[in-house]
Amino acid sequence: MTAENARIKLDAQGLVTAICQDDATGETLMVAYMNPEALARTLESGEMHFYSRSRQALWRKGETSGAFLRVSSAAVDCDGDALLFNVRADGPACHTGERSCFFTPLPESPEYERASSGPGVLSEIFQVIRQRQAEAPAGSYTTALFESGTTRIAQKVAEEGAEVALAAATKETASLPGEVADLFYHALVLLADAGLSPEDVWAELRNRRG
Repeated sequence: MTAENARIKLDAQGLVTAICQDDATGETLMVAYMNPEALARTLESGEMHFYSRSRQALWRKGETSGAFLRVSSAAVDCDGDALLFNVRADGPACHTGERSCFFTPLPESPEYERASSGPGVLSEIFQVIRQRQAEAPAGSYTTALFESGTTRIAQKVAEEGAEVALAAATKETASLPGEVADLFYHALVLLADAGLSPEDVWAELRNRRG
């Protein structure tokens, strides 16, 4: 079992989706996430390892429950953004005790829950900023920023950057997240004013990884 010649696309968190299905029946047992280290350990050991986004740590499937998933084969999809593992399960794949994690029927009108952690919130905020830019609702601070012009927006970014630096220099650790959040917000407004988006920044950062 190798991953030679496979080009795997990692998401913004450096992770890739991993699907595990029963080697004998083809039943989908679970979906989790892997980073390069989790994939390397999986390929080396022949047992599924994943990356926990909540704990931000590697974990070996079955380490506490004894329900290990032993790899029969592995493949990457045509776009490179998902992995498929055929596995032999030593026990229930789901932490609830069910054989598969997919035991809940999907209702016609499902309820939704948005993840409250992670950098995806930047995209959400930027969407709101672009909406304010297009609709210019009265009473909106973002609208007022756009109406004040590029020079004022740039000044606000500089001011917020100085406040971040001051909070760090004076060891005001408790206020630092709020100051950085202010800087991020005003930088997003500046990007929108310039006709750019966070993806332009992500692309530049990707170019600098070497």
